[in-house]
Amino acid sequence: MSDMSATAERQNPPPQSGLEVLIVGAGFGGIAAAIELRRHGISDIKILERAPDLGGTWFYNSYPGAACDVPSHLYSFSFAQRLDWSRLCSVRSEIHDYLRDVARGQQIDRLIHTSNTVTSCSWDDASCRWTLTTEAGTVYEGDVLILATGQLHQPSQPRIEGAASFAGHTFHSAEWDHEYSLAGKRVAVVGTGASAVQFIPEIAAEVERLTVFQRTGNWFLPRKNRQYPAAVKAAIRLIPGVQAFRRKFMFQYCEAITVAIRHPRTVGRLVHARSSAFMRMQLKDPQLRRKAWPDYTFGCKRVLFSSAFLPALARENVELVSAPIERMTEDGIITAGGVRHELDCVIWATGFKTNDFMFPMEITGSDGRELREYWSAGAHAHLGMTIPGFPNLFVMYGPNTNTSGGSIIFYLEMQAAYIRQALHALRARRAGAIDVRPEVEAASDRALQARFAGTAWTQCDSWYRDEDGRIVANWPGYMREYRERTEHLVPSEYRFMPAPDRAPVIGSQR
Repeated sequence: MSDMSATAERQNPPPQSGLEVLIVGAGFGGIAAAIELRRHGISDIKILERAPDLGGTWFYNSYPGAACDVPSHLYSFSFAQRLDWSRLCSVRSEIHDYLRDVARGQQIDRLIHTSNTVTSCSWDDASCRWTLTTEAGTVYEGDVLILATGQLHQPSQPRIEGAASFAGHTFHSAEWDHEYSLAGKRVAVVGTGASAVQFIPEIAAEVERLTVFQRTGNWFLPRKNRQYPAAVKAAIRLIPGVQAFRRKFMFQYCEAITVAIRHPRTVGRLVHARSSAFMRMQLKDPQLRRKAWPDYTFGCKRVLFSSAFLPALARENVELVSAPIERMTEDGIITAGGVRHELDCVIWATGFKTNDFMFPMEITGSDGRELREYWSAGAHAHLGMTIPGFPNLFVMYGPNTNTSGGSIIFYLEMQAAYIRQALHALRARRAGAIDVRPEVEAASDRALQARFAGTAWTQCDSWYRDEDGRIVANWPGYMREYRERTEHLVPSEYRFMPAPDRAPVIGSQR
């Protein structure tokens, strides 16, 4: 339990809940919320997960080399620190096992209903209840709805003329086909984002020919993710305070990256120079360097950490193609100028539909308000969590809560604690629902968007922005600022609806 949560519990003993909580998503966010609520007396919880196992992105992304690029002692729950990570940035299997262990240890695993794809969520004003319907037709009801689907869960694939005519094999990096052997094949990777940067060095030596299609280059910083030596493992495990110090140090290091992004003309230039020197050292071939070099401000897009990707591009059997893709044919890809690339397999490393959030799920709030329509000009929510007209609804990893230089786990813990405060306030007032005031949400959104002015985030197009250029993914400040904003819920920012006159409902599934 975090110090903040423990203090709050001492000051405000947990109420007798009576609340039925439905959580959609069993990744880090959904599990964090369930743990926080159960620790504070809210135990009637169901977690609905579309996958056959918990884990979220760490269940789906099983491509070779999958790992986190945030050090594990920060990319983990503050209340469940492991002292036996095998390396600085853990691989996918370790992270997935960690989340399983935490869920099991906190008895959250028994709350998860797997293979449940929620298709619609509807609020009823009269009963102050949410009704959820799944793809299989099962209906769940609850007082509170927490959407913990995240931003990186729906694979995105570009529309390319002739794609359906390609006779070879294709799959998305987030849906890796482990049954298909790449050995000796002519393989294309479309995209050079974070996933591609991890798996390309892993498959480059296996394939006969690897053609990498890049739209824009990336800024890189070094990362040699070797296993910890025995002495380092022993120090972390045995010396009191070592892990806590490393976590605090990494927190400040990540905040420094945000400083560079927020101030591209000063601190940003220093980190840009560090990145440039590293990349020049790795890219000896001037022609390859020109192709791979980014043409935008450092920090505008996600900065990638790898000491293996750029050298992989220099292999004899690897070609980096920066010319635009025009179309696909039965035997491969045609780029600008009519250049033909014959292929056996195409791997789409084209990221996710980040701005869709929980969609295509249909969310209907008070008076029949549709969330899709309400967000038609861009997603926005108070502190990324609460939306006017959608009572008792909370979003985790929602609009403007992504981080460019920190750990999303930190944000999720803050959000879980904030949601717990909201439900405590709801019960303390014996109210039926809590709903953020429209003027509060509008003012906080204006203030948030204004903070992007002059930052690197505004200097190019990226997945952080929607089609109209509005930045809908990222938090514009520092982790510590988000903690300060969410540490104490302000009841006056919300309106509390009267509870309906009904007998307590026992059991929430029909």
